[in-house]
Amino acid sequence: MGCCTGRCTLIFLCTLQLLAALERQVFDFLGYQWAPILANFLHIIIVILGLFGTIQYRPRYIVVYAIWTAVWVTWNIFIICFYLEVGGLSKDSELLTFNISRHQSWWSENGPGCVRKEASMSGIKGLDSHSYISVIGCALEYRYIEVMHSSFQILIALVGFVYACYVVSVFTEEEDSFDFIGGFDPFPLYHVNEKPTNLLFKQTYLLISPAGFSGMEGMSK
Repeated sequence: MGCCTGRCTLIFLCTLQLLAALERQVFDFLGYQWAPILANFLHIIIVILGLFGTIQYRPRYIVVYAIWTAVWVTWNIFIICFYLEVGGLSKDSELLTFNISRHQSWWSENGPGCVRKEASMSGIKGLDSHSYISVIGCALEYRYIEVMHSSFQILIALVGFVYACYVVSVFTEEEDSFDFIGGFDPFPLYHVNEKPTNLLFKQTYLLISPAGFSGMEGMSK
C-alpha cells in the first residue's frame, strides 16, 4: 500500500489520538479525576495496539481498536452530559473521583483568565495555611473546556473508526488474494511431482550403473 493511503491516514490518526490522550491524562491527573484517568489509560493502550496493528499489517488488532473507538465515543458523550448537567447529572458531584475526594477539574481553578481568591484561615495560630474561597475572571468556564476536549476526542474517534474499517477490508482482500495464488499454502504445487521425479532419477541411476549393465547382459543371455 502506498504512503498516501488509508493505512498512512490511520497511522496519523492513531498518533494524533495518542498525543491528545496524553495531554488529557496530564490535566486529569492534576485534577485527581480518577475515572477519566483510568479511561484515558485504557484508551492509550488500545490506541497503541491499533497503531501497531496498522504498521505491522495485523487486522485483528485494528478490529479491537475499531470496537474500542465506539466505546470511547460513548464515554466522551457521557463526559459531555456530565459537565452540561444533562439527565440529572451534576458537574459538582464526586462521580468522576469515585467519591474519594471533592476535587473538580483542574481547569476550574486554572482556566484562561481565572483568578483564585484566597483568605487566611481564622482560629489557627502559627500556621501559614489558606482557605480557598472562589475563582473569578474566567474567560471560559471550565465545563466548556472539558466539553471541547471530549468533542475533539469524539471527532478523532469517529474518523479513526471509518479508516480502521477501511484498512481492515483492504488487508483482508490482500490476504485473500495472496492465499488464492498459493502464498500461504504450506505444500506448494511443485511438491506434488517430487516423489515421481525421485523415482525417475533412481531408475535412471540403476540403468547407467555397472550393476545395471550386468543385469541387462544377464537378461540378454
